[in-house]
Amino acid sequence: MAATLDHLVIAAHTLEAGVRWCEATLGLTPDAGGSHPQMGTHNRLLNISSPPDWPRTYLEIIAIDPAARPPLAPGQRRWFDLDEAALQTSLARDGAALIHFVARTNDADELDACTQALAALKPPVARGPAVAMHRDTPTGRVHWQITLREDGQRLCQGALPTLIARDGPAHPCDRLPDHGLRLRTLHARHPEAATLAPALHALGLHAVTVQAGRADLVAELDTPRGPVTLHSSGR
Repeated sequence: MAATLDHLVIAAHTLEAGVRWCEATLGLTPDAGGSHPQMGTHNRLLNISSPPDWPRTYLEIIAIDPAARPPLAPGQRRWFDLDEAALQTSLARDGAALIHFVARTNDADELDACTQALAALKPPVARGPAVAMHRDTPTGRVHWQITLREDGQRLCQGALPTLIARDGPAHPCDRLPDHGLRLRTLHARHPEAATLAPALHALGLHAVTVQAGRADLVAELDTPRGPVTLHSSGR
């Protein structure tokens, strides 16, 4: 069992603000994404694949869609803590920021095995059940399963990944152009590193390094403008 990094999550106050942040920070305009009708969010994407360590990896700029309905399930909050007032206040100030990452498994059975491995830790980690999702794209509707807590929490201030299993071999990176953007390293700092490190190890995410310290997810990228380091800074 070995989950691999699927994508980094950049939360934006609005999708337009996320595009502006991307252009100012990375020197690139993100490519088209889509909408998530079950969550009331929409996104834009950028390919950051960097084999062999980070194959088929992308950056997602995601925001609440003001034209969409809230999550459809009663009591369900949007994923990635997007309904949290403190996070939205931070995003209103900064426009957008790195807040989380998503790791993929090969299939739904492996996703279930990963959630069970987290639940077996001491203390146990409740990553949430796998929920069926879909998104409409220019080439048709795509489907996947993703772990989703009812409270929408990321856990460990974004340093413990959400898990995803896609239906079929297709992946967003298959249609995303190469703009010369590369992910080089992904680090997690957290005051409870002794709890976070075994959780990432249980998922097989050995390439994500963990250190004790103030909560921060740190992604180092090569861009057309040169190296850029993104921080979550405990958001």
